[in-house]
Amino acid sequence: QVQLVQSGGGLVQAGGSLRLSCAHSGRTVSSYCVGWFRQAPGKEREFVGGIRWSTGNTYYADSVKGQFTISRDGAKNTVYLQMNSLKPEDTAVYYCAADFGSCYSVNPINYDVWGQGTQVTVSS
Repeated sequence: QVQLVQSGGGLVQAGGSLRLSCAHSGRTVSSYCVGWFRQAPGKEREFVGGIRWSTGNTYYADSVKGQFTISRDGAKNTVYLQMNSLKPEDTAVYYCAADFGSCYSVNPINYDVWGQGTQVTVSS
């Protein structure tokens, strides 16, 4: 059974940076994607970006292109979300999730396993 364990997050001032980690364990299929989502209070869960594990190809929401970067470390079975130039509107709970199906989906319903979520708060 696949598990995703997140780390990182916290409080940062506007303009600062944070890196989130998503470590996965358990059996996986040969081709899958790991996506990042965020959910602010009172709002729907929003797609941020993702990475295809086998190739390292990344895909991002337009709202974070050039600001966020997703990468992976095969030796550590970990996916990272590097967030730069953070703004108060980036404040949310951030989740990583694994998609074992079609991949590259921006719809959270297509993701099969979720991390526990981590709070990111950006102060002005």
